[in-house]
This record gives sequence, structure tokens and C-alpha cells, in this order.
Amino acid sequence: MATVINNPGHAERSDGAADSTMGILMGVIVLLVLATLFFVYALPAIRASNATPAAPQNSTIDVNVKTPVTTPTPAPATTPTPTPGASTNY
Repeated sequence: MATVINNPGHAERSDGAADSTMGILMGVIVLLVLATLFFVYALPAIRASNATPAAPQNSTIDVNVKTPVTTPTPAPATTPTPTPGASTNY
């Protein structure tokens, strides 16, 4: 006995419109949302990053850091103290 495979065809609408109408509509909506987000957020950020900062009027800033002069004190000398029960072989 032969096996018959019956694949269903494309579902057609009763008015004969193509199936891609909903896809085109969703694509247009997504495109409008992305364009709006670009003009609201990205474009002002790009313009702000290209703007040149204003030079300060009084540009006499001293960048040399003055550190206090101190003499280092030596660390106190310590001797190791053996712990009870520990080996004394160093």
C-alpha cells in the first residue's frame, strides 16, 4: 500500500490579500519607534559630544602639587617570641 503525504497549502484569506500585510505593518511600527528613539536620545547625545567646551577665563591653575617634607622615622626593632609548643629550629 502506498503512503500518501498531503501537505496543506498556503492559507489564503477570503478577500485575496497577501499574508505579508501584517508583517509590513509591524515593520513600519518598529521603524517609527526606532526613528523616534534616535531623534529623542541619540541625536542630542551626538550633538553634545561634538560641542567644544568653553575655555576658562582665568587659566592660572597651579598643577604642581606641594607635599610636606617629613623625615621618616625608623620602625622599632622587634625580636621574635617563641610560641609555647612550637619548634625552636629556625
